[in-house]
Amino acid sequence: MSLTLHRFPLSGHAHRAELFLSLLGLKANLVDVDLRGGAHKQPAFLKLNSLGQVPVLQDGDDVIADSNAILVYLARKYAGEQWLPSDPLQAAQIERWLSVAAGQIASGPARARLITVFGARYNPEETIANAHALLKVVEAELQGREWLVGDHPTIADVAAYTYIAHAPEGNVGLDAYPAIRAWLQRIESLPGFVPMQASAVGLRA
Repeated sequence: MSLTLHRFPLSGHAHRAELFLSLLGLKANLVDVDLRGGAHKQPAFLKLNSLGQVPVLQDGDDVIADSNAILVYLARKYAGEQWLPSDPLQAAQIERWLSVAAGQIASGPARARLITVFGARYNPEETIANAHALLKVVEAELQGREWLVGDHPTIADVAAYTYIAHAPEGNVGLDAYPAIRAWLQRIESLPGFVPMQASAVGLRA
């Protein structure tokens, strides 16, 4: 087994993959991609991911692009039933959260952080409002439960974690969401947890 993860240290998408590798106890060679220098748009990287995005996982001769696709691949290949059950209902519930991670999380907490960390030109008020609309839903769904799906952590939790945990960097406060804060702490207490590099911006400035 030879695993290589192409990542950018401040990318929450890349952190999803790095976190899950660590939670599974899998050792991977971490290769930083110089996004600011445009390395992700060069021919060598585009051969790995034609969309020019991180993360990309290489597992021997196999190449997997997209953070959520990497989570599914690792869960299926290395984790048995724990992180991605084959039960149709639970699998569908997890897929729902992967879609939320690629949709509402990306357009809410993730985008709010893009504004403060990377200077992205989005409307801050609209983006922050979108983030809180999502967080209210997540808070409600976590009432009386410890994890997003089932009675143990799954890749749904891994996919949702990073951008919600770092939402304050995008001026999206978490004080009004006690269930979310408790859920974040549960993830951070898992054996093998590794944090993403924090940025002193937004509410974390």
